[in-house]
Amino acid sequence: MTPTEIKLHRASRVLEIHFDDGRVFQLPCEYLRVYSPSAEVKGHGPGQEVLQLGKENVNIRDIEQVGNYAVRLIFDDGHATGLYSWSYLYELGSRQEQYWQAYLDALKAAGHERKPPSQH
Repeated sequence: MTPTEIKLHRASRVLEIHFDDGRVFQLPCEYLRVYSPSAEVKGHGPGQEVLQLGKENVNIRDIEQVGNYAVRLIFDDGHATGLYSWSYLYELGSRQEQYWQAYLDALKAAGHERKPPSQH
């Protein structure tokens, strides 16, 4: 799958991605940040993931295309090391409900409460 359009909605902190199979995903910046494919978040192997906290108000500052296979998302909290391949973005979109619930469950298990994002 290849994106045909990638549009950042800064006010609502959502990245909208249209794929060539007709699917459209609305991925919140917070969701993209906590599921960054970077080693800082994923760790260096299974079980080494680092739970991301306090990312409710994170936004994307810039999007850089990397070849014909990925984008680097530069977040306003300084995080800029994850390369989001087309297949990973598609996976995040198609499994959004499942992955988001897993994140909420992990927060709860760690004793953290997610605060609602502030409105600008």
